[in-house]
Amino acid sequence: MTYLILGVALWSVAHLFKRIAPAARASMGMAGKGLVAVLVLVSIGLMVMGYQSASGAYFWGRSAAMVGINNLLMLLAVYLMVISVVRVKLNTKIRNPQLTAVKTWAVAHLLVNGDVPSFVLFGGLIAWAVISVILIGKQDGKAPIVVQSSLAKEAVALVATVVIYGAIAALHMHLGYPVFGK
Repeated sequence: MTYLILGVALWSVAHLFKRIAPAARASMGMAGKGLVAVLVLVSIGLMVMGYQSASGAYFWGRSAAMVGINNLLMLLAVYLMVISVVRVKLNTKIRNPQLTAVKTWAVAHLLVNGDVPSFVLFGGLIAWAVISVILIGKQDGKAPIVVQSSLAKEAVALVATVVIYGAIAALHMHLGYPVFGK
């Protein structure tokens, strides 16, 4: 569990560095970007190792209903991540689609993983995303979001979402993690 906690903490600190200490981060220039990238990669490694080896109390598991809700939320999370790149009309309503995607992804996983390691991993990432949204709102303000969308962009976002979701589901199944069913 130690690696898992360290991974979530390192992920959070690396991502929040720019918001917590903007002057220090800015003074590092491009080297700061490299440092953050390395820290994020290390944090992912720690989270993967820590989650795979962690154990803890078990409160609930998968049910058919929760799997269905999980899959719908995952589809939404992928769509939110896609629209952070392919800007569509919805971007005028959702200020931080990537962070909203992370929160959606984490909630989806908590619905089907009711054990302490999952609470640490997914709950920790929800906490990081919420803190990030708050800090971004305080530092960047709430200027109106303007998006030049088109029917073609909307279609690209939908097709990309289905393809990426399919790839993620296939990878999960290949690694032995159930995607559909109980």
